Amino acid sequence: MLIERVETYIVEQQLENPFYFSQWEYDSRQVCLVKVIAKGGTYGWGEGYGPAGIVSAGIDFLAPLVIGQDPLHVETLWQKMYRRSFDYARGGVLLASLSALDIALWDLRGKIIGQPVSILLGGRRRDKVKVYATGLYFTKDMNFPADLAAEANMYVGQGFKAIKMKVGLGLKEDYQAIKAVREAIGPDIELMVDSNHAYSRGEARALACKIEPLGITFFEEPLSPNDYQGYRELRHASEIPIAAGECEYLCSGFRILLENQCVDIAQPDICAAGGLTETKKIAALANAFGVNLIPHCWGTGIAFAAALHLTSTLDSVPGRMREPEPILEMDRTENPLRDRLTEPLFQAVDGLVDVPTSAGLGVEVNPQLLKEFSAVTK
Repeated sequence: MLIERVETYIVEQQLENPFYFSQWEYDSRQVCLVKVIAKGGTYGWGEGYGPAGIVSAGIDFLAPLVIGQDPLHVETLWQKMYRRSFDYARGGVLLASLSALDIALWDLRGKIIGQPVSILLGGRRRDKVKVYATGLYFTKDMNFPADLAAEANMYVGQGFKAIKMKVGLGLKEDYQAIKAVREAIGPDIELMVDSNHAYSRGEARALACKIEPLGITFFEEPLSPNDYQGYRELRHASEIPIAAGECEYLCSGFRILLENQCVDIAQPDICAAGGLTETKKIAALANAFGVNLIPHCWGTGIAFAAALHLTSTLDSVPGRMREPEPILEMDRTENPLRDRLTEPLFQAVDGLVDVPTSAGLGVEVNPQLLKEFSAVTK
């Protein structure tokens, strides 16, 4: 069975309630999906994280390398695509294109073999994955910080045991917001903060010092992803675990983070860092450095399904009989592409999500809604 064709879809939806974080505002969600189809009609879905039009162009560039090839040879095809783009894609958006194709190939391979991706990745350690709710962004007309506290309470009411909130507006505003959320949810709910690389070294250190007594599980992207020395200094200056990596690519990028002792938690995005093939290797690399991995995940059900399968296979560091469970990001912001376009709709029950057991990723795209949401189809 050989790959016959590759189709890309740019899907988008305007948001009813635009929101923003430390860097810019979102008034729509747009994603590039890819469908890799084998002779006979069996297909796999993938997704790239990044500007959808650029990801789509990258898929057009890479697709001829997989058409006519055996889809079971996923890692061989990964190397073929990577070597073709190595001279100008050691990082950046073209790797999101490669990632999308790689995820689709894993989905297709699973369907051909009749096994879920988690089994192909080496086998599930768990059938349910602990998730944390990502939300608490900012809106222009919000009642700050009361609305953030109320939203956090809503997630607690939905059964989440861990919540991540946005920071990066300024040290005073951030502290007020974090304090209000912590007081609202109480001491037993895990609370994480994410500045999206908003701060200088001094600012990040000052905020970390001030919020340490509030019981923060980790501080995500406190600094520019280029400031490796700053990450190392902050990690050794703060008791709060430091997390980063959504802007890193490939094992080579994460090796820099890990060799420089930048992070306690590595956060590759499977849809950008090199797909499932490379993220599994990143997980092994992080394990060798004694660092846990929590995938960054902010897309449709395809991205979430891929992250679920991978997280279900992860070992904790260093490992013990009663070891802590790996955790996965579950975006709760407005996203019709996540909630309507793909099936099933993943739902957390008591902070846990079932890992799909059907062949491949275990997620399907609704063809009618694909037409409704599609901006460009090729």
